[in-house]
Amino acid sequence: MSTSLALRSSLPRITARRAPVAFAQVRKATSSSTEYVPGGPIYKGTVNDPTTFPPPSKTHGSYHWAFERLLSAGLVPLTGAAFVMSPTAHPVLDGLLGVSLVMHSHIGFDSVIVDYVHPRKFPILGPLATWTLRASTVGVLVGIYKFNTEDVGLTELIAKVWTA
Repeated sequence: MSTSLALRSSLPRITARRAPVAFAQVRKATSSSTEYVPGGPIYKGTVNDPTTFPPPSKTHGSYHWAFERLLSAGLVPLTGAAFVMSPTAHPVLDGLLGVSLVMHSHIGFDSVIVDYVHPRKFPILGPLATWTLRASTVGVLVGIYKFNTEDVGLTELIAKVWTA
């Protein structure tokens, strides 16, 4: 209805009366048995295909979200407990705080990479960014371990910087 109205307003009267009939016809394609639709054919195997979804997994669904929320909420009392108690008397608490902070940061940066550097749009940069984040996380975990075992520790360092 709106197509014929637009055609009537923009074309002369004689062609406007014949145009809706021409657009309503559907012709058979010559090379295949699919129907030709005005506006172009639908190609298979390109951008017209639906997005493939990953298989469902419990570890990446609601459990994954619950773990993120528990880790974020658990950082508040863990940080307070690490600073209230002496860091030299409880090195396990200091190590747990270091690992929790690194994992919290890893999950946040991973979400940014998944949202903005998706491998479907960036086939080289997406996986490169993901593996760079993983390597950086492992490197930071090794550094936190060495710093907590061979040096003063994370909470002692923050306490010294805070009072300096």
